[in-house]
Amino acid sequence: MNILAKFKETAVSVLPVILIVLVLGLTVAPLEKIFLARFVLSGFFLIIGLTLFLLGVDLSIQPMGERAGAALTGKKSLTLLLAVAFVIGFIVTAAEPDIQVFGDQVKGVFPFINKNIFTFAIATGVGLFIMLGLLRTVLNLSLKITILISYVILFAVSYFVPQAFLGIAFDSGGATTGPMTVPFIMSLGIGVARVMAGKDENSSFGLTGIASVGPVLAVLIYGTVTAALIAESGDLAASGQAVSSVAAVSVSSLIKTVFHEAIFSILPIFALFVIFQFWLFKMTARQVIRIVIGFVYAFSGLLVFLIGVNGGFSQAGAQLGRILGQNALNFGGWWYVLLIVTGLVLGAIIVCAEPAVWVLSEQVEQVSGGTIKRKMLLVFLSVGTAVAIAIAMWRAVSGFNLKAVLIPGYALAMLLMIFCPALFSGIAFDSGGVASGPLTSTFVLSFTIGAATGGDGGTDSFGVIALVAMMPLIAIQIMGIVFKIKQSGLSKEAKHV
Repeated sequence: MNILAKFKETAVSVLPVILIVLVLGLTVAPLEKIFLARFVLSGFFLIIGLTLFLLGVDLSIQPMGERAGAALTGKKSLTLLLAVAFVIGFIVTAAEPDIQVFGDQVKGVFPFINKNIFTFAIATGVGLFIMLGLLRTVLNLSLKITILISYVILFAVSYFVPQAFLGIAFDSGGATTGPMTVPFIMSLGIGVARVMAGKDENSSFGLTGIASVGPVLAVLIYGTVTAALIAESGDLAASGQAVSSVAAVSVSSLIKTVFHEAIFSILPIFALFVIFQFWLFKMTARQVIRIVIGFVYAFSGLLVFLIGVNGGFSQAGAQLGRILGQNALNFGGWWYVLLIVTGLVLGAIIVCAEPAVWVLSEQVEQVSGGTIKRKMLLVFLSVGTAVAIAIAMWRAVSGFNLKAVLIPGYALAMLLMIFCPALFSGIAFDSGGVASGPLTSTFVLSFTIGAATGGDGGTDSFGVIALVAMMPLIAIQIMGIVFKIKQSGLSKEAKHV
């Protein structure tokens, strides 16, 4: 892999975000110069970190996941495959730093929530639905029907959950898709699909999308069980504030914090590699060294990436959102338009800087044999994410009911599955998970919380990740329908020649 080419690609993704924030921070939404300087420096850390991380994923996470899927399937024991899949899903999710942070945010709004039970509920949901996803692949069940039934059950349960908890439940689906877990889960699915006799490329995608349903359903059930407590504390939920810290922290404290996050993100998967090496892989010393070097690159890249995200990038997002949101609430008019347009533009750009998005787009191009171009996928994904964040900005200052968007949105996504090729439906639901990665969960969420400062900064701040996870389902399936129409047109032309 050409590391210089990777550096160029990641720079093209991140630099536009830096430029937009600088323009706004020096003009209509003035930010302190030291703040902007930290933001720019953090942006360069993001570029370097993302480049190293992607190199590490190519060398270690992807080949390990594919080998694990193939080896487990080769054991010809469905029980063993599903049991190991559950353990993998539970362990990597419970150890995911984003889940720990998300649990703290939820407890800040609903103090009666037990963080440990909340975390284990999410991890259980992921484990169970990874099992379901792999079972679908092994039994050659329809991806569309599997997804449809899962979401019908999900929305049936959501009917009994208070509105204040709905955004939290759907956000949990995005919070579980960390930069280390997503590449591994996708590669695991590809490995299983390649071994199964008679499987086509359609079976390679959809596992991440199915896995993302699990935590949402788990949190909805948890919310339903505790509905009485939530109802009694309605005033507390309404007044709770999901606070985004913008206070300056020391460099040593920052490095210590992100080091722990990075190590706990990579440690569970590395431990699985060690176990699999002795139990399943039996790789040569040369192959093991290559994998270990890949893990070192991935860890180093993730560490530098998280330093950039937490060292000034997300704080700038919170400050910028607070200024624009406050002006929109106080003065309305073009400030309101500027806030939504800013969200639209940032959404279109920032999704291309997500680590897992790069991994997914590369895998799509490889599995499709180059038929589906990664640039085309990124364009549609950017459009979907842009619309999602623009809607989130609108909701941040108006506070409309989240169900008014989620229910029609998911209904449209289900309807599009009828006309969309199965391969693209799988890619679409995987995209919904990967689009809501660490950059979206920090910069965009901070921007939204900042924009919601003048309104309901607690409950209205939740839901942005849910919207970001939903819109790609629509955008990528529209892309699939367009692709299908074009291919049909080319086939007709070829027959006439």
